[in-house]
Amino acid sequence: SFDPMQGAIFYILDDQPSPHPVFERSEVDCVQCHVAPATHGVPGVMLRSVYTKPSGVQAAGTPAFITGQESPINQRWGGWYVTARSGPPVHMGNVTVAGSGVLTPVAKILPATLRTALDTSAYLTDTSDIVAQLVLAHQTQMHNLITETNYKTRQALYAGPSDGRTDAVRNQFESPSEQLVRYMLFTNEAKLDAPIEGTSGFAEEFAARGPRDPHGRSLREFDLHKRIFKYPCSYLIYSADFDAIPEPAKQYIYRRLFEVLSGRDQSPEFASLSRQDRGAILEILMATKPGLPDQWNKFLQKAGQANSTALLPARFAINHKQSEGNHE
Repeated sequence: SFDPMQGAIFYILDDQPSPHPVFERSEVDCVQCHVAPATHGVPGVMLRSVYTKPSGVQAAGTPAFITGQESPINQRWGGWYVTARSGPPVHMGNVTVAGSGVLTPVAKILPATLRTALDTSAYLTDTSDIVAQLVLAHQTQMHNLITETNYKTRQALYAGPSDGRTDAVRNQFESPSEQLVRYMLFTNEAKLDAPIEGTSGFAEEFAARGPRDPHGRSLREFDLHKRIFKYPCSYLIYSADFDAIPEPAKQYIYRRLFEVLSGRDQSPEFASLSRQDRGAILEILMATKPGLPDQWNKFLQKAGQANSTALLPARFAINHKQSEGNHE
C-alpha cells in the first residue's frame, strides 16, 4: 500500500496454506530492494522486465529493465503474461528463455485470453490486460516521484527555514518537483508502436471513474494510438499522496503546471503537448481539482476561454504555430 507521508508500505503473506492467512508488516526485508535507485531512493515500487526461465527466475547473464512510461515497448513485460486484441508486434512478454538462449513462446504474442496457455481457474481473471500494464508502468514511477518530492521537501524544511525561502532550501525540493511535473505531463513517454486494445474491459472501467469536467472530459480517458492518455496529465494529481506534498513544493508544482499549460513555457521539453492538449488539461483541472491557485482562474477569465480551448492568448497561439511542425 502507499501512505501519503511515508510512501510504500510493505506487507508479507506466508505462501504456505493456512486456514487463517494473515498479512504481516515487513520492516526490513522488503526495503532492501525497495529503497533503491529504481525507486528514487525512497520506499517505493518498481516493475522489472526480465528474460525469464521456465522456472520463473531470470535467465543468467541476461539484462533486466525497470519499466516506466519512458520504456521502449520492446523492452517491456519480460516475465509477464500480456493479453490484447491489438497491440505492438514486439515485446518481451509471453516467452521464456531456454538454456540455449532460445526464446520459447508460452502463449501467442498477444492472445485475447490465457485459457489456452495455462490453467486460469486459480486466478481472478483469465487475462493480463495490456492497457492495465501500460497504466501500471506510469503509476509505479509516478508514486515514487511523489514520495521523493515529499521526502526531500520535508528534509529541506527541517534543516532550514520552514517557509522554504532560501535558495539552498528551494533547490533541494524544486529539483524533484520539476521531475514530477515533467513526468506527470508525460514529457518522456515512449510512443506506442501500434494501436492498442485491451481484452478485459479495464480501459472502459478505468475511464468511467472520472472525474469529468462540464464538457465530459477526464484525465482518465485513453488515446491508445500514439500515446496512453488523450489528455496527458497524470490522474494521480487527485490522490491523497499528491495532496500531502508539503506546501512549498506544491506551490512550485502548480506554478510550473500553470506556466506549461498556459503556454508561457514553450521549452522543447514540453513540445509533445500541443496547444489543444494544454488548453484541455487546464480546463479539466480547473473544473475537477480543488485548491488550485487563483492565478489559474484569473487566467481563464482574462483569456475568455471558460467554454472553449480554442481561445488561448495570441502570443501562445503564434509561438505554438511556429513550433507546431516540429512535434505534430
